[in-house]
Amino acid sequence: MSDSPIWFLYIIRGADKSLYTGITTDLPRRFSEHSGIGSGDTSKGAKALRGKRPLILEYSCQIGNRSDALKIEHQVKKLPKIKKEQLITGEANLDFLLRTKARLND
Repeated sequence: MSDSPIWFLYIIRGADKSLYTGITTDLPRRFSEHSGIGSGDTSKGAKALRGKRPLILEYSCQIGNRSDALKIEHQVKKLPKIKKEQLITGEANLDFLLRTKARLND
């Protein structure tokens, strides 16, 4: 059994309807940092989300190790917003979106 942390991919929606994608090993802590909940210190949150509160955690899924999480995060960030919306609503799954993108790049 490995002591490696479990990584998560997440998508947050800002008040302006923008979508932000990130990865973390502690989803509640990271969302709190982005939201400025608790300490009031927003310096640990993403600059891209500043001024876009309130924030909503729209999507999250377990990825595995850090290497896989970084690769998948990079791929999801390159998806068009409509594809990210399909992921959020369940119209598409992460495997399908990434497989389709890989075929388009071949």
